[in-house]
Amino acid sequence: MTGADTLDVLTMGRLGVDIYPLQIGVSLRHVETFGKYLGGSAANVAVAAARHGRRVAIDTRTGADPFGEFLHDALRGYGVDDRLVRPVDDLPTPVTFCEIFPPDDFPLYFYRRPSAPDLQIRADELDRDAVCGASLLWVTGTGLCEEPSRSATLAALRMRAEDGGGLSVFDLDYRPMFWSSREQARAAYAQALPFVSVAVGNLDECDTAVGQCEPRSAAAALHDAGVELAVVKQGPAGVLASATGGSPLLVGGEPGQVEVPPVPVEVVNGLGAGDAFGGALCHAMLSGWELEHAMRFCNVAGAIVASRLACSDAMPTTDEVDAVLAGTKIEEVVGA
Repeated sequence: MTGADTLDVLTMGRLGVDIYPLQIGVSLRHVETFGKYLGGSAANVAVAAARHGRRVAIDTRTGADPFGEFLHDALRGYGVDDRLVRPVDDLPTPVTFCEIFPPDDFPLYFYRRPSAPDLQIRADELDRDAVCGASLLWVTGTGLCEEPSRSATLAALRMRAEDGGGLSVFDLDYRPMFWSSREQARAAYAQALPFVSVAVGNLDECDTAVGQCEPRSAAAALHDAGVELAVVKQGPAGVLASATGGSPLLVGGEPGQVEVPPVPVEVVNGLGAGDAFGGALCHAMLSGWELEHAMRFCNVAGAIVASRLACSDAMPTTDEVDAVLAGTKIEEVVGA
């Protein structure tokens, strides 16, 4: 990808089909009807960034099957470039089921064995022009859980560092079922952190990355690892964002920290909120906003998705987020 194909955002990692029950508050044992959606954290972030008008692509893999074809159709429908999405012949496209018990219980059941196609990205398959030419590269912790994806993810980060490229963001995205232990994940994360300018994660994911789960201590440890902007999600306590001098987002033009409370919302499905936050963060960083405004924008984006059933289909537009920031109730935006 060169010239006119220059990207705002390139994501790498998990892509699959989300199978969501259309009956809320019911165990999968008794659910009778389901909806089929594009899913996977890297894919959802790509969709979320595209909803804000960004030129986005994803580098990942699917199975050579009808579900894989569905994902290509979905990506193109959302405005995400799918040219770096390739089939893996001997693995099925993964599916993920969830149960929906609002406001805070959303069990996930991953079908990704013996491996998932998105973990078969190889370092020698990377498109250097896309990796280094994108204004922002978004990688995930899940992409480090297995070879050859681990080596490919680290190679992409090193490639950008050598090239002096733009922002590299590490979504800590710790899923215990994909690792033999937290210690194994921490060792892999330690290899990635020196090559990223931004890290985003909740308190448990920060504990995995740097062994700290108190918000300010976690942010300080991420800075010590080389991260310029640390975004620590604290659940009901909101989000803490901490910026050093080299950060893409600052506080009044200076290094510092901001803490922004969550947006009250009646939760329908909380699973896509973090990815909506991520796509909004991409947009905010590329727009050069002040840190506090960026975090408020990201929080609203996440809250809008939490009030909807799906993940990818639910990603808000910039106008929807701006409307809530201007005082419109989320219920009115969601119902519009």
